[in-house]
Amino acid sequence: MIYLITGPAGVGKSTISRKIAESLPKTVLIEGDDIYHFVVGGYVSPWKDGNHLSLFWKNCEDLIKNSAKAGYDVVFNYVLGQEDVEKLKNKFGKFGIKFVCLIVDEKTILKRDKLRPKDCQMRERCLVLLKEIRDEKFDEKFMLDTSNLNEHQTLQEILHNDRFLL
Repeated sequence: MIYLITGPAGVGKSTISRKIAESLPKTVLIEGDDIYHFVVGGYVSPWKDGNHLSLFWKNCEDLIKNSAKAGYDVVFNYVLGQEDVEKLKNKFGKFGIKFVCLIVDEKTILKRDKLRPKDCQMRERCLVLLKEIRDEKFDEKFMLDTSNLNEHQTLQEILHNDRFLL
């Protein structure tokens, strides 16, 4: 199974992705941000012109493919758009995919952002990304509002609810 976890910065993608990976017997966790930061010289933020998203996607697709072919479950998290999800579904659907878009209310996302290390806090950018995710208009069945859920409840919902199957 491949788990695609998306949502705005500060929503808890990394935390929940790690919990999913830790709960499964044979799993690879792919943190999209870590892959994007492989580039050091010539680094450009992903939302700016001249970014290296093309290389990023090649790296991510190879990691997903190699891991899934080796019999591992894969947990991949990144800020995904509908086109990204469709592309991944077409490439890896044969492995089975669960897609979850985590969202929270504005107050909760700012509260969670403040819990991150200072150099990782996104402040207002969290709200911009929250709006962008909502504007993507993903099918409601893939949306999971975790404003009133703890980590365990969120994990159980993702692992045991078939509504997230692509």
